[in-house]
Amino acid sequence: MRALQIAATGMSAQQMRVEVISNNLANMSTTGYNARRAEFADLMYQQATRPGTVTANDGTIVPAGVQLGLGVRPTAVSVNLAQGSLTSTGGELDLAIDGYGYLEVTLPSGVSGYTRDGGLKRSADGQVVTSDGYPLVPGITIPDDARTIAINADGEVYAYFTNQVQPQLLGQITLASFTNEKGLEAIGSNLFLETEASGPPTVSTPGLDGLGTVRQGYLEESSVDAVREITELIKAQRGYEMNAKVITAADEMLQATTQVR
Repeated sequence: MRALQIAATGMSAQQMRVEVISNNLANMSTTGYNARRAEFADLMYQQATRPGTVTANDGTIVPAGVQLGLGVRPTAVSVNLAQGSLTSTGGELDLAIDGYGYLEVTLPSGVSGYTRDGGLKRSADGQVVTSDGYPLVPGITIPDDARTIAINADGEVYAYFTNQVQPQLLGQITLASFTNEKGLEAIGSNLFLETEASGPPTVSTPGLDGLGTVRQGYLEESSVDAVREITELIKAQRGYEMNAKVITAADEMLQATTQVR
């Protein structure tokens, strides 16, 4: 009775789908979060009669054959690259990327991480870091006596001082892009790592080479659409229930078979 195993793969697939949806809903308020989508493909087929098989001496060919599917399997959890809306915060070090690109940071291991979470902070020594304390690349240090900070759309960081009319250029924020953005490895804390699937990063100035611009005083909201996720959750629940009914029906058929006398 293949139906038991086939329906079991269907229940497992719908369970994974619910897990992805629950993660999306849990991150509705996460800065720069992109919604995920579970993707599936059918499993291998058992060829009881192959299409094109000759069935008679006169050369008659079976037009379709008998191909029995063995269930479903997950293929990917794909990222929806739609940008979230920008919300005004007024924070001097709050940055939103309006368009394509990632901020680069240095992780404790020395490896570069990439994020769209522009909620930056100032460390005790004046260095610009993420909320987890990872320094921005290239490094920018804000002097203690700086009165205000201004960051233009091109990523140039300026500091204004009390007794100076002209601002002082502190550094240049750059953005990184990837050939296959969906191939990045998510490691949590709104951070991604480069992989062979993503390709190496291309670093450039905001506004150039197809990259987005930087908006000071804004943060990118999550791109999760709550209505869509609830709809998908209902569909996944119904799919799980239908596969469970198949298992129940198959079990009743086996029970009837064992009771034949």
